[in-house]
Amino acid sequence: MNKKIFETYAKLAVEVGINLQEGQDVEITASTKCVEFVSEIVTACYDKNARHVHVNWTCDEITRLSLIREGRESLSEVRKWEEEKARHNAEVLPCKIFVEDEDPNAFAGVDIEKMSSVMNARKKVIKKYRDMEEGKNQWLIIAVPSLGWAKTVYPEDDDDTAVAKLWDAIIKSMRLDTSDPVEAWKNHCAGLLDKCEKLNTMKLDYLRYTSANGTDLKLKLHPRHLWCGGSEVNLKGVEFVANMPTEEVYTMPLRDGVDGVVVSTKPLSLHGQLVENFKVTFENGKAVAIEAEKGADVLETMLNMDESSRYLGEVALVPYDSPINKTGVLFSNTLFDENACCHLAFGSAYKNTMRGYETMTDEDFAAENFNDSVNHVDFMIGSEDLRIMGYDADGNEYTVFENGVWAI
Repeated sequence: MNKKIFETYAKLAVEVGINLQEGQDVEITASTKCVEFVSEIVTACYDKNARHVHVNWTCDEITRLSLIREGRESLSEVRKWEEEKARHNAEVLPCKIFVEDEDPNAFAGVDIEKMSSVMNARKKVIKKYRDMEEGKNQWLIIAVPSLGWAKTVYPEDDDDTAVAKLWDAIIKSMRLDTSDPVEAWKNHCAGLLDKCEKLNTMKLDYLRYTSANGTDLKLKLHPRHLWCGGSEVNLKGVEFVANMPTEEVYTMPLRDGVDGVVVSTKPLSLHGQLVENFKVTFENGKAVAIEAEKGADVLETMLNMDESSRYLGEVALVPYDSPINKTGVLFSNTLFDENACCHLAFGSAYKNTMRGYETMTDEDFAAENFNDSVNHVDFMIGSEDLRIMGYDADGNEYTVFENGVWAI
């Protein structure tokens, strides 16, 4: 990829994504395969007068070896230096940029139950520091192609062609092909925030999803739900965009308020395996039955990682004609695929989708039936004929989506 694209992408990430303020620290997490691009991000950070930039280098191949060869107890241990680093970040609050390039098959064959137990054990130690950061810093997830990822998306092409095609799809999805990507993103975020404002004004009690594919779902919203999308503002008053690309407007469902059937419209990639053409039945919020043409066991394993994984933590509205869906590409990467059409998410909810979250304690969230899980797994349910109706507590009816796209 040419240097100009790297420079433009890095500038967009720093100026719009994390919206770096003078004197802030930045922490970048990226694969060792991304050195050239990460160098451009570091340069862009210092150009915006970052105080300090640190890079956490990762390597899927080595991580895979650790997961296979290392004992569960050792993997679960949070070393003293790791805890000190988490404490330091909670105090300094660096901006965080995560650069994804993961091969969807990188961890195929790894013991999922082992992975989940390790994640749960480590979370118990690190959670308090993550909670200290909640809502206070700016963070961003972006992606660049790797060969493994590109060959998953374009298996019939030679290596160079596959990578070039994936770059082209990312460039279009990220609006990097516009004359001014920074301005294009600002306008795009303004449009998403307008949808949020309209939905928040409606004060909806529940949504009803219907589609010819069999989806018939009633989804109650948390009484204190808040629609979010596009950019957000942290507790220090700084605006940033956490996911790029993003096409969604999202909020929090009521944990035990989901009933009916929902049918997936795109494959779900989990731990290097695809779950295809699946249907989920919910009763009182809980996923009680799963049917799938392929990968049902993989999905069941994820849902069994903890009790909360069987409940929804997010409901997201994305028009079926989104730029990502128009590419016609199944990215096998949640950052992109979740922004192709409407989706739901098993597992953890987002605290910022609850009104007044800024002053709430862990006990307050528990009292509000906040869904907290080791997982947050998005799955796509949008279709060309999806209809979503909204109803407020007085029974007023609103058409939110018609034929898969916005109706408000």
